Amino acid sequence: MSDRKTDLIKDKDHPAAKGAVTGGVVGGVAGGAAAGAMAGGMTGPVGAVVGAAVGAAVGVIASRRKHDPVLEDAYWRDNYSSRPYVASGAKFDDYQPAYRYGSDSYAKYPDLAFDDVEADLGRDWNSVRGKSSLEWEHAKHATRDAFHRVGNAVERAVPGDSDGDGR
Repeated sequence: MSDRKTDLIKDKDHPAAKGAVTGGVVGGVAGGAAAGAMAGGMTGPVGAVVGAAVGAAVGVIASRRKHDPVLEDAYWRDNYSSRPYVASGAKFDDYQPAYRYGSDSYAKYPDLAFDDVEADLGRDWNSVRGKSSLEWEHAKHATRDAFHRVGNAVERAVPGDSDGDGR
């Protein structure tokens, strides 16, 4: 199990956060250079700040399309048993395909809410479940959890409400 502090430490290593940092640095340099070239030395630092924000957004958008399945598996292996939908004594191997499915689904549908894609995901669950014994009615909770985890990592990496969920 982990506490909130450990979760935040792990989340900074999430690909979406890394994409935001990389995009921020690249965007900051490019934006600062462009603003400085156009308006002179005084707007260079302002251009760098604006460029960093734009670059961070671009980095997050690019990283939404991918995630690190090894990192996600490690997180869920350490935390699955504390989730309210997991039956006492349940094995991670039953839930792992659902977590992977949720992470992959966010990468596939970054601009949609889980509720918007749940019916499609449920329909396709049997083709991705592998050896999981979970039926969709139980797997969907883990899938939703992973979908939101990836989406929340993106949300924390970008100022404002990048995914339009009101948070």
